[in-house]
Amino acid sequence: MRIALAGLATSHPYTDASTLREHCELAVWEPDPARLQRFRDEHPQVDVLPDLTSLLATRPDGVMLTVPTPQVPAALRHVLDLRVPCFVNKPAAATADQLAELDDVVAAAPELVFSSSVLRFAPAFTRLRADLDAAEPPLAARVTVRHDARFWAAGNNPWQDDPEAGGGMLVLLGVHGVELLVALFGPDVRLVGAVTARRHYRSLRSEDTALLTLAWEGGPVGIVEVLASGSGEAYEVAVHGPATTATVTLEGGDDPRHALGYRGAVEAFLAMVAGQPSPVPWPQTQAILKVLTAARATA
Repeated sequence: MRIALAGLATSHPYTDASTLREHCELAVWEPDPARLQRFRDEHPQVDVLPDLTSLLATRPDGVMLTVPTPQVPAALRHVLDLRVPCFVNKPAAATADQLAELDDVVAAAPELVFSSSVLRFAPAFTRLRADLDAAEPPLAARVTVRHDARFWAAGNNPWQDDPEAGGGMLVLLGVHGVELLVALFGPDVRLVGAVTARRHYRSLRSEDTALLTLAWEGGPVGIVEVLASGSGEAYEVAVHGPATTATVTLEGGDDPRHALGYRGAVEAFLAMVAGQPSPVPWPQTQAILKVLTAARATA
């Protein structure tokens, strides 16, 4: 099996490559020399191609696409022309215009597209989800995303901090919370409201604090809190029932690839490459992106 890493625009493919190399051969393309050199230092045996066309000409069995969000639709179109499964690193769209363009591309082969926060595959979350299936109907849920924005406040990856390009912290970090709630309650979700603030990192273009409220027709209500100041990274999920509250905290620990779902997401993608259906059907991803892009516009 041969997997193509199309772009290294975020940190995820550096982590994913370690898991992928346990199962298959890799080839990579990345236009930024510094990012590519970092990858080559970590994975010197991986084939390097000069551009996306050359990478796809190697006829990979699957593609992991990680380019700046505004470039996703054009790059994905080239991948789907080959009729091979593609994992699009999150978030696949950050504005309503980007999502409309992406929907047009995905419509040609939605069964070949998989995009998700890796947290959906975190073992502690999958156990919580399984336990809730047999539990009492939930009333409400809250996900608190704690991820320090120091990296972006220092000026790194400025396109991610741009609300019109990468969506800012609301989209970049909020996707984790919305993803987990949609994984629990399904895609029939709508945004009720969103508010943001810049309380600590004044150099950000976007925000370091955000609150999203969500609702499901005839179902529970949900809250996503984005707290992007302060050290550490953790994701707290609380699901409230009439009599009990089920909680879980997702943290990296000694093996973040396993605990935060990186390994599970890669294995789910490889199963898709081997012929299984997409582990996250496009309507779910579309619902998540609709909430996030609506929140971005509202905030």
